[in-house]
Amino acid sequence: MEHIHKTPILMAILSAILFGAATPASKLLLGDLTPFQLAGLLYLGAAIAVAPAALKRGGFGLPRRTDRKNQMRLLGAVLFGGILGPVALLFGLRVAQAASVSLWLNLELAATAVLGVLIFRDHLSSKGWLGVVVTLVGSTLLVWEPNTAGVTSGVLVFLACLCWGLDNHLTALIDGITPSQSTFWKGIVAGIINLSIGITLAPLSGGYQILTVALLVGSLSYGASIVLYINSAQAIGAIRAQVLFASAPFFGVILSVIVLGENLSIVHTGSALLFIIGIALLLIESHSHFHTHQEIFHEHSHRHDDGHHNHVHPGLPASLRHSHPHHHEPLSHRHPHWPDLHHRHQHKSNSE
Repeated sequence: MEHIHKTPILMAILSAILFGAATPASKLLLGDLTPFQLAGLLYLGAAIAVAPAALKRGGFGLPRRTDRKNQMRLLGAVLFGGILGPVALLFGLRVAQAASVSLWLNLELAATAVLGVLIFRDHLSSKGWLGVVVTLVGSTLLVWEPNTAGVTSGVLVFLACLCWGLDNHLTALIDGITPSQSTFWKGIVAGIINLSIGITLAPLSGGYQILTVALLVGSLSYGASIVLYINSAQAIGAIRAQVLFASAPFFGVILSVIVLGENLSIVHTGSALLFIIGIALLLIESHSHFHTHQEIFHEHSHRHDDGHHNHVHPGLPASLRHSHPHHHEPLSHRHPHWPDLHHRHQHKSNSE
């Protein structure tokens, strides 16, 4: 049986806890800050947290060093993931219970899956579509119960999840810079823009203590959480790490009850059960068919035991993840796969 060290598992769980804590913490901060101001401070905090990891390779991976296609992907990630998504979420959080919003954040996985099929040449089996439907039913329960949330907040959080779904695909397609570097640019650019809008619309209130806490929440819940998740995924694989990270919204619910004193209703419980079923169906989604990889030259984090990176580094273990410019020869094969950087091919209607 494959041996898995405990440390990367603990890192993924800690990443989920930190990300889940962002919702109840943001609910408290919205008493002193506007959604634009808080969104800006959270993402500036994230940029501060990932800056050391982004600098590891000798720089922040300036966007001008990448080609135009990757620059546009990064710009889209900043717009949807850094500017629009968090602002929509915080406007929704301002008028809803933090526990309800935490559960709604499960919609991000469903939104990512559907957008992948509609826009990014992904594939979703009947099992995956069932997961999407079950997740939507779970979210609808919260909308129908006025004491837990409401239609307005539900729509705003749904829009935020759509934005982050787009961000997930755009970020996954960026090569030439590391995930930490793309997160740094998303945080610094989006943070400055949203904070500037927020200060223009309303004066900052709450004093330096509130600003410091907001930056700290951003550093931990968005910045440190991302770094921990990346390190975990590199050690145990993206699928295992994503399964563990999928617990983040439920940690948000638990912390909302403990910290904010919110009450959980039968609706919350039923919705949570549906979300768990929907997430499980989406996470086990995978398919296999004969496919062809075209010749390509790019740079991204990779390892040499994945069946796609066959170039040789003398003395380098095949399982060690690293990044450098490399060339792929044309390759045709069949294996179970996910829509990662190397599997954005077309699917026939009868494909598996």
